Parts: sequence; structure tokens; C-alpha cells
Amino acid sequence: MRKIFVAMVLAALAIGSTGARASAQQEEMSPAEHKRLFREGAKLWPVYCNTCHNARPGSEKAPYEWDMIIMHMRTLGNFPAEDTQAILEYLKTR
Repeated sequence: MRKIFVAMVLAALAIGSTGARASAQQEEMSPAEHKRLFREGAKLWPVYCNTCHNARPGSEKAPYEWDMIIMHMRTLGNFPAEDTQAILEYLKTR
């Protein structure tokens, strides 16, 4: 039981640090890169997400919530990192 708890805490810390890193990378991007990722995410969202989820406005969740959701879904769906970043940009921007 204790091993499971320790594993859960370590996983939460890893996800938290990944989200902070992703937010810092997002702030450093140029406006052109934001647009490119948004367009790519708009194309990828129906491929990866729409098969199970209805479209929701990006404002439905806070940016940190989208970070956690996308990491969870990336694990379940085995998304490539580049596609994940594009979908995340799309979700946060719309």
C-alpha cells in the first residue's frame, strides 16, 4: 500500500513539473509559432479527441487543468509529443 502511495506522489510531482515546463515553453513561443500550433491542433483534435469527446470551449477549463488533462490523455492515447503540444495549444486558445 505504501509503495502505491509513493508511486502516486512521484507521478503527481512529475506531471506538475512537466506542466510548469510546458507553460514556460508556451510563453517563449513567437506569435507565428502559436498560430502554427493552433492550426495544427485544430486539425489533430478531431483525429485524436473527437472520437470520444464532444467539442468544448477552451475557457471551460483553466490552463493548468488542460495541462493535466492532456498529459492523462496522451498516456491513454499514446500521442506523439509534437501532436500533444499542438492539441494543447488549440485547447488553451479557443
